[in-house]
Amino acid sequence: MAPLSVLVLAGSAVDDFHADLSRVYASGFVDAVAGAYRIEIAFVSPDGSWRFADSFAAVAAAQPLSLSDAIAHLTSADIDVMVPQMFCLPGMTTYRSLFDLLGIPYVGNRPDLMAATADKNTARAIVAAAGVPVPSGVVVPAVGHVDVPLPVVVKPVDSDNSMGVTLVRDPAELDAAVADALTYSDAALVESYIPLGREVRCGVIVRDGELVCLPLEEYAVDEIRRRGDKLNRTDDGDLYLVAKEATKAWIVAVDDPVTEKVWEAARLAHTALGARHYSLFDFRIDPDGNPWFIEAGLYCSYAPTSVVAVMASAAGIPVDRLFAISLKELL
Repeated sequence: MAPLSVLVLAGSAVDDFHADLSRVYASGFVDAVAGAYRIEIAFVSPDGSWRFADSFAAVAAAQPLSLSDAIAHLTSADIDVMVPQMFCLPGMTTYRSLFDLLGIPYVGNRPDLMAATADKNTARAIVAAAGVPVPSGVVVPAVGHVDVPLPVVVKPVDSDNSMGVTLVRDPAELDAAVADALTYSDAALVESYIPLGREVRCGVIVRDGELVCLPLEEYAVDEIRRRGDKLNRTDDGDLYLVAKEATKAWIVAVDDPVTEKVWEAARLAHTALGARHYSLFDFRIDPDGNPWFIEAGLYCSYAPTSVVAVMASAAGIPVDRLFAISLKELL
């Protein structure tokens, strides 16, 4: 039997940062499954052009195509499955919708759910209705519209990677924090600050139709996680993942008392959102050991450094097997 044809959708329709981030993760996936599938790269640049190549090394030299020409290529190609590796908002929504229209199946969550969870307040509302504890919060469209008890965490309502996130304890600093968040979004989410006990992420995968919770990953946090705790660049300008350093993140023992509490909340959140194949959630653990939902990140790059893949590896599921599990749910 011929190996499956896998199209890796990477790049960004927004900016070079998201394109670089996509390349880092997508390259890891391609390396991890090399030889098991017929791989083709579809790389979208911020100018909207598409390039098709059989490796990331060959992308730069590939002919840039317009959207219409790219669609012609996609409809004529023999593609069994697409792996979405775009992390900008259009990549997680519009571009996935394109593949729905073309009838090309893909692993991961649907564009409507990606759009809903990209809006942190929408995600909060959905999981709170299912009984998952969520910090109190309010969405504000402009500076001067906030009157809430401090301390609070101010963040853009629909931005990732902790950009524009500020912990505010002093009322005099609140307007500046909202203004900073608004540089990344049309609205700011102002949430009650949950006193720090711990901060963890929980991944859930679907295997044979059943929800399987993975070992938690815990993060070194002072007060809140900031962008510098997640991503940085080398002296040569290459993007790298700070959060993967051993001093920044580690796997939590399954018998840790917090694990089962977080797993229960994660199952509720996954089901309430209607996620498929996998889900990923951030939880703040208060000093009493109670988990509070912070946000959903419903993506997995199937690269060894991807959070869900790291958790799966700790459960004895290597990347190639993790990807195969999702393929079985899809095809």
